[in-house]
Amino acid sequence: MTYDILSALILFAFVSSITPGPNNLMLMASGANFGFRRSIPHMLGISIGFILMVFLVGVGLVQVFDSYPMSHLILKVASAAYMSWLAWKIANAAPPKKGEVGGTPMTFFQAAAFQWVNPKAWAMALTAITLYAPDRSIYAVALVALIFGAVNGPSVSTWTIMGQQMRRLLTNPARLRMFNIAMAGLLVASLYPLLAD
Repeated sequence: MTYDILSALILFAFVSSITPGPNNLMLMASGANFGFRRSIPHMLGISIGFILMVFLVGVGLVQVFDSYPMSHLILKVASAAYMSWLAWKIANAAPPKKGEVGGTPMTFFQAAAFQWVNPKAWAMALTAITLYAPDRSIYAVALVALIFGAVNGPSVSTWTIMGQQMRRLLTNPARLRMFNIAMAGLLVASLYPLLAD
């Protein structure tokens, strides 16, 4: 991989990882509701789960989509249903009572598994493999996956920190409820590119 292509890959990984999407919106909500430390498994699940996803897409799953176009529709329906359910859970998250830690953040395995129904993650993985590992060699696919892992970790941490900083403004249960409803609405809105396609 040449320096120019590597630079372009790093830029693509950064832009696609830092921009709003389902993972980042859920991390912002997690940071606001649970704080940074309790959201670490969620962040690690996203980063490691996405590395694995990119690798598996590169070494063979992309051919499944090429061979079976119906798999695109199945993925869209599953993604829309699961993300709608998550949005409902976020919108209806009850604020913790005084002195009580309410709810639980997404676990490492839940966050890693979520990558498989996250339409933005699929778009990122398919685009990255198509553009930056067109020969689908193990070396090229692994390099793309590792670059995304290196860039993705700090990016998702940024969203969790933003949510944690908002926590100070959300000490009032009514404001926290409105924040959770807004995050749920944005999560549903993030489905638009999937449904419009």
